[in-house]
Order: sequence, then structure tokens, then C-alpha cells
Amino acid sequence: MSTDDDSEGGLLERFGFGASSVEPAEDQLYALKRSRTARRLLAAVGLIVFFFLFQRALSVVGFTIGEIIRYWPEFTSALGDFFPPGEYYGVPFIDVGAYWEFIQERNLFQEAIVTLAMGFAGTVLGFPGALILGVLGSERVTPFPFNFIFRGMMSTIRAIPALVWALIYIPLGGVTPFTATLAIGTDTMGNLGRLFTDELEEIEDGPIEGIESTGADKPQTVIFGMLSQVFTPFIAWTLYIFEINTRIAVTMGLIGGGGLGYVLLNERGLFHYTNMMATILVILVLVISVEMISQRTRSYLRGGNEGKGFLTLLKEFPQRMAESVWK
Repeated sequence: MSTDDDSEGGLLERFGFGASSVEPAEDQLYALKRSRTARRLLAAVGLIVFFFLFQRALSVVGFTIGEIIRYWPEFTSALGDFFPPGEYYGVPFIDVGAYWEFIQERNLFQEAIVTLAMGFAGTVLGFPGALILGVLGSERVTPFPFNFIFRGMMSTIRAIPALVWALIYIPLGGVTPFTATLAIGTDTMGNLGRLFTDELEEIEDGPIEGIESTGADKPQTVIFGMLSQVFTPFIAWTLYIFEINTRIAVTMGLIGGGGLGYVLLNERGLFHYTNMMATILVILVLVISVEMISQRTRSYLRGGNEGKGFLTLLKEFPQRMAESVWK
């Protein structure tokens, strides 16, 4: 009998059904259940903390449904001014003529040129500083930890919104398109420089080693071995920042920096909502035109097909406009 038991036990162990294999399986199942329970508890705690912070945030800003209900009649009344009613061949429609009349009266297309000029000039002025900081911030050029001096400078610039830079530069020339352009240029140094640094970290080592093998010095290695690899991405990123700077140029007018934003500020102060909407329409045309040209150009440079259509750009416009204010 013992011989049969021994042979049966040996047979079970031989095929992996012994006690030594069952116990680890039970331990693994128990560990799996414990891990799953821990994840569920962690997720529950995370949700509780999230909703607590959300509730506190609403309390801090005074956000309540009651406030929306109380001011809803004023909002609907303003909507009637934003979209003045009219008729075309007896069919109710928005009075587009009221928009066009203000556009001509205030010469909004000239103001759009001022806004575009601020964005373009600010991008060009900030490009050299962005290139210098971006290159020196790369560990491939400046050894660690000295490269973090330049990374820190870019982080400091990026931490201060362009609107705040404009306020800092007020003693230089007041609240004018000049100080707005200077603020955009400073902001460009931080944002574009960081993009340049990240791009340089991804380049191939082969061309760099090839240039070094010819006896080239450090500047030659950087120019011909590194920058030659990122010429196209650098141009593409610069065009992308130009898009952002055009939107920032609009917001500069909200503090008196000129252009379309300044017109929007004045009309808001006078509660001329129809004129505000006319200005917003010109802003919409300007920003989307710049984005379409920029994205088509970037798509051509990269040999891809990333260009977005007009409707997509129009749909994403409010989010991009809000992001550009504090970028």
C-alpha cells in the first residue's frame, strides 16, 4: 500500500501536481486579491480627495448654480446684443450689416495688422535668445549640471505669463504695442528655447561623431553635427510659437497693448456687445488664417499630412485662445 502511495505521489509531483506547486499557486492568488483590493481602495481614496478638492475650488471662486440662475436674464439679454436680430428677404436672421458697419467704422482690419505685427515681431525678436538658450540648455552642448543654469532661465521665463511680462515692461514705454511686442519676445525665448532643447536631446549620435572625427571644434560640431539635424523641426516649432504669439497679441490689447484686443476692451467698457462680436469675428478670421498657413507650412516641411481643416480649427479656437493667455 505504501508503495502505491509513494508511486502515486511521485507521479503527481512528476506532472506538477504536488503540494510544492499548489502552495505557491495559492500564495500568488492571495497576493493578486490583495493587490486588487489595494488598488480599489486607492482608487476610492483618490476619488474622495478629488471631489473634496473640486468642492473646495468651487467654494474659493464662489461658483454656485444660484449665481448662474440670478444672472441668467442679463446673460440672455447680452446675447441679443451679441447677435442682433434682422431680416433678409423676410426671413429672420442675424443682422450681419451691424457687424460690417462697425468693422468699417473702427477700421478693424488695420487693427488686425497691428495685432499680427506684434505676434510676428515678438516671435522674430525672441528667436535668437531662444536659439542660444535652447542650445546651451542641452546636455550634449553644456555638461551637466551647468546646462541647468540655462534650463532654469528658460523655466523662469516660462513661469511668468506674457501678460505679466508686459506689466513688468510698462516703465520702458507705457502700455503700448511696443511693450506688448517686447513681452511676447521674452515669452518666446522661454517657450521656444525649451522646445529647441528637447529637440536636440533626440538627435542621432552618428553625424556628431562624424564631424568630431574630422577634427572640428565645439562650435563647428554644434552647427554642422547637431543643428543641421534639427533645422526643419526648429522652423516648424517656430511657426507653432508664432501661432500662439498671435493669440497672445490679442490678449495684450486687453491690458491696453493695442490692436484688436484694445478695441475689444473699449467696447466691453461701453457695453457695446454688437461691436464686441464684430471684433471677435475679425479676431477669429485673423487667428485661424495664421494657423492654417502655419500648419500647412509645417506639414509641408515635415513631409506629413497634419494640416487641419477650417471647421476643426474653428471648433478648437476657444480652448487654444484660453491656453495661449497663460502659456
